[in-house]
Amino acid sequence: MNIKRAKQEIRDSIEAYLSKDEFGEYRIPAIRQRPILLMGPPGIGKTQIMEQIAGECGIALVSYTITHHTRQSAVGLPFIVKKNYGEEEFSVTEYTMSEIISSVYDKMEKTGLKEGILFIDEINCVSETLAPMMLQFLQGKTFGNQKVPEGWVIVTAGNPPEYNKSVREFDVVTLDRIKKIDVEADFDVWKEYAYQQGIHPAVISYLELRRKNFYRVENTVDGKIFATARGWEDLSRLIQVYEILGKTVDREVVSQYIQHRMIAKDFAGYLALCYKYRTDYKVEDILKGKWDSITLGKIRAASLDEHLSVVSLLNGKLSELFTECCLTDAYLTKLYDYMVYFREDQDSLTAKNLLEKAEADLEKDKKSELLTKQQERIQKRVVSFFENASGLEATGSDKTGSDSGPAGGRSAAAESEVPSSNRNYEFVKVLFESETEAYENRTNEISFTLQNVFDFMEAAFGDSQEMVAFITELNANYYSLWFIRENGSDQYYRHNKGLLFDDRQKMLLGQMEEVENILNNGIK
Repeated sequence: MNIKRAKQEIRDSIEAYLSKDEFGEYRIPAIRQRPILLMGPPGIGKTQIMEQIAGECGIALVSYTITHHTRQSAVGLPFIVKKNYGEEEFSVTEYTMSEIISSVYDKMEKTGLKEGILFIDEINCVSETLAPMMLQFLQGKTFGNQKVPEGWVIVTAGNPPEYNKSVREFDVVTLDRIKKIDVEADFDVWKEYAYQQGIHPAVISYLELRRKNFYRVENTVDGKIFATARGWEDLSRLIQVYEILGKTVDREVVSQYIQHRMIAKDFAGYLALCYKYRTDYKVEDILKGKWDSITLGKIRAASLDEHLSVVSLLNGKLSELFTECCLTDAYLTKLYDYMVYFREDQDSLTAKNLLEKAEADLEKDKKSELLTKQQERIQKRVVSFFENASGLEATGSDKTGSDSGPAGGRSAAAESEVPSSNRNYEFVKVLFESETEAYENRTNEISFTLQNVFDFMEAAFGDSQEMVAFITELNANYYSLWFIRENGSDQYYRHNKGLLFDDRQKMLLGQMEEVENILNNGIK
């Protein structure tokens, strides 16, 4: 199965394992809670989905790569104790607590979460001395003589033998005690994730055109050459930072992440063309609704591959705008909750009190380790808002720095009519309304930008395969669908309904494959 389905299977299992009856007992006793073994090629997101599952289920996560451990750290160090059996005293070997089990208890104490996931990666690549301990762990859920605490679900991951020479096969006795899930690379699933994570548009569009290059591992006389999902994501982050710094991503840079010479060369060339098309077709002007007959004539005369590259550039820019809008909406929703709290006790609260509360909430959520990066950024924006508000409140200035009072322009007479106990709230309310108004204006700008892109697409291509590609990418992007659902788009609804996607997509993908074959033949 693909990684998305595997994630759902693991989550369903965890919810079942942690389900309790009316007496507070686990419905599936610990002895029947089979450890989960996620088996699949490296770099497809096995470790990453564990963080997502833990966050979504509201439970803790302890993660280990078992190949980094010795027998002593996994099982514990031996020590001698004296014990009496009958009338005789004997020296008996016992063991200190396993570092792994100890980490589980540390996590429980740190986060306050009593249930969680113990994730052990590369479970089938352990050393000779650790192999018996891993079998014992899978069969009895113990390291040495210490059990994994109740309420903790064991999930493990491993690579098939074709990817790692150190792999050890599990025997039937062990396999019969685990829940084994085989997972494989799937570009369509990864693409959904890529849009949500803000992967560079050139990476997404390149892999859409050359899907075979998404995940490849090949044996050659010079050793293994490969391209993995992890490699593409890490390369994407580098490209984005290089663009900010004005640095060039060439074939040598790409090959440091995509260790497949042909693919690295091909993508580097594609990326260079994307930069060229961005300038040649003045993509920024198209977003503003500015283009002329020369631009339309030029693109109509270009190849299908060039058309799709331009469509991808437009989609990429829109995706950035949709993401910005969605995250700002989430920020304002969070901020609104604080404003409601402020309003209900405005007689005694100040902006500084709200700042302290927002900071405390951030620290509490960070301590629980359940915050995603996006959620953390949103909460930091809330903290920043109240930090700014408390500073302005202390000086008696509005957000523009004037001295017109907390109502942002009220007369002194009008201001005097507001009870002093309520002025702090009224002051911050004005700032909040200003944020909301700025968001609404920005949303309108983005709606016009989407309309401009549709107008250009209709003028350049009409209801062609390029429009199919454009709509398809909008449909694959979480943030695009969110924005259109929230704000509407008559052109989107018209084209989405009017295009026969199944047949048109098959034709388009066939043409893409022809283009890819031509390009690949030219590279050899």
